[in-house]
Amino acid sequence: MISDYLNEMKEGVDKALERYLLPSDRYPQNLIKSMHYSVFAGGKRLRPILVLAAAEATNGPVKQIMPFALGVELIHTYTLIHDDLPALDNDDLRRGKPTNHRAFGEAAAILAGDALQTYAFQLMTDTKLMKEIPTEAILRAVHELSQAVGPLGTIGGQLVDLQSEGKQIDAPLLEYIHIHKTGCLIRASIRSGGILSQCTEKDLDTLTHFGENIGLAFQIIDDILDVVGDQAVIGKDSKSDIKSRKATYPALLGIEESKKRAKNLIDDGIGYLDHFDSSANHLREIALYFISRTH
Repeated sequence: MISDYLNEMKEGVDKALERYLLPSDRYPQNLIKSMHYSVFAGGKRLRPILVLAAAEATNGPVKQIMPFALGVELIHTYTLIHDDLPALDNDDLRRGKPTNHRAFGEAAAILAGDALQTYAFQLMTDTKLMKEIPTEAILRAVHELSQAVGPLGTIGGQLVDLQSEGKQIDAPLLEYIHIHKTGCLIRASIRSGGILSQCTEKDLDTLTHFGENIGLAFQIIDDILDVVGDQAVIGKDSKSDIKSRKATYPALLGIEESKKRAKNLIDDGIGYLDHFDSSANHLREIALYFISRTH
């Protein structure tokens, strides 16, 4: 069952994070505690799991790739900390707990996000931790991830999202926001697993198309859960998109049409994996899990 796989992989990622993240008693303690607070707040670890599942699908050294996968999770956590700040979404809850800036103050939250981002690249470029991975492959994967979260990826998408609040926007702009704000990091997570496994360019193209489809679907499903999800289950303020007058798929297309759009994207994404054998089954099952998730 996919739930068993996800739980097992999450446990492995959590143990590795405990091993490699700076210990909470290090000075300056308030900064390190703020970093730990958000990293260990109970995330599903889907993005690092996608790195590892893509490596598995392309017969890569999964255990060796773990430090890179951890870096992806730290970058994702940094984006969440900053996304919750008063100047951006001004959220009070994340993963069922007070957001970082509510617990530690805005200054500490900003710096914790900055620290997680830079520490992520420290981990992802530590060749001593990934001795079986060629340096060229590590460099290419880091470049891939940098593009995904930079001005032409997550950060750019987030700004366009903020600038679109309260405005009537069309479907192409909404798709741009979702692809860049969320999809780019999911695609890069999957591509990185293939790159670090030194897969063929054909396999990498396949992973790219798969990642693009499920990345967009993931954000559409997030939009839907913001409307119909239970706050106690999703772990953050429900209907926050409506309150902020954000551009979302349900607002533009309605709930049922948004569900159809997400399902079609998932089905098409899985279809791209047809030339892979059973080694890609976990990728297929993760994509199906996206549709059924409740948080």
